[in-house]
Amino acid sequence: MEHKHHGKSSANFLDSDEILQELNLKGNETFMDLGCGDGYIALKAISDYLPDGNVYAVDVYDVAIEELNVYKEENGIENLTNIEADVTKGICEVNDSSIDVILMLNVFHGFKDDETRDDVVKELSRLIKDDGRIAIMEFKPIEWSFGPPVEIKCSPSELEELFKKHGLKKVHLNENMGQKSSEGNSHYMIIFEKE
Repeated sequence: MEHKHHGKSSANFLDSDEILQELNLKGNETFMDLGCGDGYIALKAISDYLPDGNVYAVDVYDVAIEELNVYKEENGIENLTNIEADVTKGICEVNDSSIDVILMLNVFHGFKDDETRDDVVKELSRLIKDDGRIAIMEFKPIEWSFGPPVEIKCSPSELEELFKKHGLKKVHLNENMGQKSSEGNSHYMIIFEKE
């Protein structure tokens, strides 16, 4: 399946195993791939990491969700729920405190203004269980040959400050994710929990 949203699928330059291993999944969690695009992370989670779990694949882009629905039906996948939704307006199909782990991969930089970012963090906080985790994996705020312009990228410290305003604390940071170059790695992952 080809990702037709804002460019190339992250599958072309990020390793799904590296990402999912960083989350330390036990195998029975309820997991949300928020901003799932072509769903390569959600599908990898189902096949290799969450044999007894449930996966939500959520994206604002209707074509991505339609294609995931076709894939789900053709392959008889029962523990995948695909939802077309805009996180800034809320994901009403999902109950409060029902998700163990939310992953946003190369998505957060798209919420440029502070008001939208606050809305997103409030919604993430609503969705996760009291002991749930929110994992944000983003481009480091440096110039790269791919990815968004550096001026819309956010640093781990910016995210930590933003999430703290909403009662969420940083519990993990790995600044050596993604592609490697002489400048270092392209990505970081930061994980938050409720305080």
